[in-house]
Amino acid sequence: MTASDKSLRQPVQPHAKGTDWWAEAKGVLWLVLAVLAFHSFLAKPFYIPSESMMPTLLKGDRLVVTKYPYGWSWVSPSFHVLPFMNGRLFGRMPTRGDIVIVTPPGEKSDYIKRVIGLPGDRIAVRGGAVWLNGRALRREKRADALIPIDANVPCTGDKVFSRRVMGPGGKPVCALPVFHEWLPDGRNYDTIDLGYFPISDEYDEITVPAGHVFLMGDNRDDSADSRFPVNNGGLGGPVPWENLGGRAEFITFSLDGTSQLLNPLSWFTAMRGGRAGTSLHPATKQ
Repeated sequence: MTASDKSLRQPVQPHAKGTDWWAEAKGVLWLVLAVLAFHSFLAKPFYIPSESMMPTLLKGDRLVVTKYPYGWSWVSPSFHVLPFMNGRLFGRMPTRGDIVIVTPPGEKSDYIKRVIGLPGDRIAVRGGAVWLNGRALRREKRADALIPIDANVPCTGDKVFSRRVMGPGGKPVCALPVFHEWLPDGRNYDTIDLGYFPISDEYDEITVPAGHVFLMGDNRDDSADSRFPVNNGGLGGPVPWENLGGRAEFITFSLDGTSQLLNPLSWFTAMRGGRAGTSLHPATKQ
């Protein structure tokens, strides 16, 4: 057998194929679209950026918001890329007591508040008590909420600094006065009332227009909600139901504000214990 014969018998090595970058890019694109679709139509994570919903929610809480309970509207896409449009697809009004995310009129950011009034309801606030359809909501004083002081809840504002005390174990806490509140259907939840402040504790009676909802924060003296005009950071009265982006369901985890992006260990040391899995649906027992 000649050398040329041997060379003819050698198996032909296939040429190495280069990376199909277009196929890779399409795969990534489909993944991004799937995530955006999930966030826009089913559920998305939400970060609590303020103290307006204490004691129910703390700044630094992460939670799940479902998009479908009230149907879909112009605010449903994750990045609010659509202009205002009337109506909702498969729309349904929320229930009083639901915690919802809402886009203020003319804004792109999301707030999180509690539904207090529905279309046709008469709403007023007198001496800090909410009046619904001519009757004051039942309120009951409870033990103070002892909220651990940390970077996200520093307890330094003018209204709360005097409430810094030593809690169990000798750790500093913010002792906030709690009033438990009941809605007419029996749904109930905790609120914080820091005292009498006319700007937040007095609100002349209005009737919630058709297709609108009246929203309030649980931290009644530190919440920019339907009681306040838009130019003061509030919601400017009842908001169109089209501006509701979804319903808060449960807390996934909570951070105390000390985590650092480049320090993975801090991602774990900043975790607050005991908050993961907390349901955000109001209680129903009387």
